Amino acid sequence: MNVLTRREMLKALAKSTAVLGLSGMVTEGLAGLGTAGQGNDLIKTDKSGRSIVTVIRGNDLRKMARESLESVGGAKALVQPGQTVFIKPNLVTAQGAAFRPVTRNGECTKPEIIMTVAEECLQAGAAEVIIGEGAHAPRFSWQVIKTMDGSTNMAAETERLNVKYKGKVRLVCLNAETPEWVEVPTRTSLGKIAVSGLVTRADVIISIPVLKTHNFAVVSLSLKNFIGTISSDRHGGYPVRKDIHLAGLEQSFIDVVAGIKPHLAIIDGSIGCEGNGPSVDPSRGKGRTVDMKERSGSWMLLASRDLAAADATAARIISHDALKVKQFQLAAAQGLGQIREDRIELKGGKLDELRITWLPAQLRTI
Repeated sequence: MNVLTRREMLKALAKSTAVLGLSGMVTEGLAGLGTAGQGNDLIKTDKSGRSIVTVIRGNDLRKMARESLESVGGAKALVQPGQTVFIKPNLVTAQGAAFRPVTRNGECTKPEIIMTVAEECLQAGAAEVIIGEGAHAPRFSWQVIKTMDGSTNMAAETERLNVKYKGKVRLVCLNAETPEWVEVPTRTSLGKIAVSGLVTRADVIISIPVLKTHNFAVVSLSLKNFIGTISSDRHGGYPVRKDIHLAGLEQSFIDVVAGIKPHLAIIDGSIGCEGNGPSVDPSRGKGRTVDMKERSGSWMLLASRDLAAADATAARIISHDALKVKQFQLAAAQGLGQIREDRIELKGGKLDELRITWLPAQLRTI
């Protein structure tokens, strides 16, 4: 008897409910929600059972992105020929990119990293790479999301890859362009959370956040990044999905992570945001730009198959007590990964040498 994997089951459900169209909703019951992620074979550990996090330092983001993938065995260790890959960057303020440099000021993930990872997945044989974000607005222009040097943008880079790889890359504004939403169980009062089917149907899911502190969640890293896959229209509107916040912000996105089981985190520690992120505007009491070259001598990426371990390590690097961050506590308690320093093997650097000062956020609620 053949047993369907979770993703195969979701694909079958999606096909059987295709008539639902744009307004459709697939309900997926995830067995064992109380022990989500326990025994997760996606998380790679060393011989002692510690989760592995690798730090990559340098000045060339494209090269560093390739090295991040190499640290987990290369894209071929993640992607099998014919599979669909979903890449989730943090482009939360993309709608403002026409008016301010959201990549260079630390609000958004750098296109150099995103597009390099996409191309590496294509070279590994991916049938399709979807790059998606549900930002603070239903739609935004990919053309104004520019590289650090301003020489190109996400739309142009996607066109380049589509010429080279025969149209295998898609850019998706998730709130406006998701064909169907899948209901993922949540421990919160909501009961279920609507997540883009483009994410739940993907064979491989990669989170590429930018390093930021956040005035709702302490930090915004690879776990919280998946808040941007939740339907804004169904959960309280723009810009912040109010219903999610009222029901329990951290538990909500942790439940999404438990449901979709991402395969890799690559944290963009080149230019980030300290203080009251997620956006940058010190004159209005919001976050401040941090260029890691100026603060620590070089840019940095963190890569891990264990998202909780990657996030906890990033938090420690910016001088936060990871064990006191609610989202990390929930992730560890619910079996999604390691957060204790003695259960994480850091490769490529020593924590004491990497640690820097970083202005914390002043927490607030809706």
